[in-house]
Amino acid sequence: MGLGVRWTLHGDGRTPAPGAVVRPDERLSWPRTAGLGAQHVVAMFGASFVAPVLMGLDPNLAIMMSGVATVLFLLATRGRVPSYLGCSLSFVGVAAAIRAGGGDSAVVTGAVFVVGAALFLAGLAVQRFGARIIHAAMPPVVTGAVVMLIGFNLAPVTASTYWPQDQWTALLTMLFTGLAVVCLRGFWSRIAIFLGLVFGYGLSWVLDRVFGRIHSAVGGPEAVDHWRLDLSGVGTADWVGLPAFHAPAFEWSAILIALPVVIALIAENAGHIKAVGEMTGDPLDDKLGTAIAADGAASMLSTAVGGPPNTTYSENIGVMAATRVYSTAAYWAAAGFALLFGLCPKFGAVVAAIPGGVLGGITVILYGMIGLLGAQIWLGARVDLRNPLNLVPAAAGIIIGVGGVELRFSDSFELGGIALGTIVVITGYHALRYFAPAHLKQEPQEPLLDAGTSAYDDPEAAGGKRG
Repeated sequence: MGLGVRWTLHGDGRTPAPGAVVRPDERLSWPRTAGLGAQHVVAMFGASFVAPVLMGLDPNLAIMMSGVATVLFLLATRGRVPSYLGCSLSFVGVAAAIRAGGGDSAVVTGAVFVVGAALFLAGLAVQRFGARIIHAAMPPVVTGAVVMLIGFNLAPVTASTYWPQDQWTALLTMLFTGLAVVCLRGFWSRIAIFLGLVFGYGLSWVLDRVFGRIHSAVGGPEAVDHWRLDLSGVGTADWVGLPAFHAPAFEWSAILIALPVVIALIAENAGHIKAVGEMTGDPLDDKLGTAIAADGAASMLSTAVGGPPNTTYSENIGVMAATRVYSTAAYWAAAGFALLFGLCPKFGAVVAAIPGGVLGGITVILYGMIGLLGAQIWLGARVDLRNPLNLVPAAAGIIIGVGGVELRFSDSFELGGIALGTIVVITGYHALRYFAPAHLKQEPQEPLLDAGTSAYDDPEAAGGKRG
């Protein structure tokens, strides 16, 4: 079987015919393919550059490793799954929690490396046993609660770190980003976060010129006079150079905080594979396990050199839906552009200079959206929260995760926040289900993976052998 690096020219290579789509194994002319690749890079700009900044990691290394991860993913899925892998926002909360506990960048990447390994093993398990094991271990009530507590656990980061640096810039950036998300259409709506960053960047520059320095806390508890937009690092950065690499470090306390994110990543990958399969008309259920494993392997590779973890990006699904071009050749082009950006330290310095007030406005929306994805999982699966079997573990876990409740075992080991909340949700649900009366177990719940994706359990229904 090939590696998916051969494409047939679609039509005349210029514009698809009305109603036609460019399939993953097809391409347009190379100049147009390169243009589409650049468009995919722009689509993932907002999240993929904000995430490493929020995690305290090198944005240059993040973008470069996103290109490497995308290449690895395309090779692993043999060109059948058009996807771009960018820095995952699901890890922002755990990175903040690890740093709050005294961990540095090496400890953050070490914890996330273990998460990537767990995701890789989960992908192999899905390949071997089918998608039903995901639903058995993580029914929608559990998955939704964990995603929700991961997102809402981030609220104090915005409230205490970013927003106070420049509250008015934060407010205006939040309003502009919200309008962009809601009012823009097509491709522009998919890069609303990026547009919000550009707006906030420009606004900060204007406010500096008009009002001068601002007096607020930045990088410490004491308020100081400082420029909203400090571009001094951009002027001294080189145009060409390698990003900063570092090895991961492993601490059990950090690993336990990060592991719950595996649940969110599995849900992301499952939804991505289903959406791409429906758009392309090619059932990809047989590639679900491969995609999850490839995502895990790509995150392990990135974090091994000090980069952030990666995941499939819904922003790029929007680009494909708008253009009806699903060619994996465009993603190879996008990966090439990402590698070039990663080798430009000056570009990374521009990203690193994003003002704190701008991040405050962006993260208010971004963190809230992550948390509410958990509610969306509940709604889509018709989870009945009137049933105490669902309500009790979800309620307890969310409050523990969001409130930062801690359980101390000794002077050197404690569990709290995301890690403890996730443990309570998962173990609480399954333990209560074991003891619950039969009538509480009979409520109809849609599986996390719907009938189309669950067809992966049946090789014939999935359209062939498991990949």
